Amino acid sequence: MADVKEKGEEQAGLKPEGAGSPALEAAGGGAEGAARPTRQPRVRAGRVVPFGIVHIRATFNNTIISISDSKGGVVAWSTSGRAGFKGSRKSTAFAASVVAQEAARQAVSRGMQEVEVRVQGPGAGRESAIRAIQSAGLNITTIKDVTPMPHNGCRPRKRRRV
Repeated sequence: MADVKEKGEEQAGLKPEGAGSPALEAAGGGAEGAARPTRQPRVRAGRVVPFGIVHIRATFNNTIISISDSKGGVVAWSTSGRAGFKGSRKSTAFAASVVAQEAARQAVSRGMQEVEVRVQGPGAGRESAIRAIQSAGLNITTIKDVTPMPHNGCRPRKRRRV
């Protein structure tokens, strides 16, 4: 009769005092023992970054945009492939503007307001990415071209045939 009563109380969500489950008691943790706490998922600290640097890398095959704080820690990033473009459409100016808007929205949601833009590479999405960042609500203070230029050091790669 006691078994029937315990089952009925367990189904109702009630347990009599001192009646732990057999699995817990076998594992060494009874009703009095401390149960293992369930692990909480780690939530990323939403730090507010008011000023940042937008790094635009526009190559012939892709456009990569990463927005970092002034120390260099990446706050938001996006690429043409992540935005859903494949093949030769990744290198277009439209793909660059979509990617820039996506990264800028992420940065604005983290509290970013002013950015400095650094553009690298010869790709088609340079100007359109800058326009998209400005239209997403970020205030651009400076635009700098950081494309590496050789000072007649190493032999350059062979000429690209299109």
